[in-house]
Amino acid sequence: MNKAELISAIAAESGLSKADSKKALEAFVSCVSQSLKDGDKVSLIGFGTFSVSERSERTGINPSTKATITIPAKKVAKFKAGAELSDAIK
Repeated sequence: MNKAELISAIAAESGLSKADSKKALEAFVSCVSQSLKDGDKVSLIGFGTFSVSERSERTGINPSTKATITIPAKKVAKFKAGAELSDAIK
């Protein structure tokens, strides 16, 4: 499902117009993104938890040259599905 299909599904499920559904989806993504940037977790009971994890610097190998390289540390977004979501997809 892509973004346009998700907006259509939200509109059909909620009875909102597609324009309102698009605004709601964009607001949700914006709020979650800002919370993660601020270092907070976003927990939606039954759905899951969005969080930020830090990966430390590590060494790797360039596959084309076989040279050892250093992969820099970075922050990554994580999502852990909640119990209800996990049960729904089984």
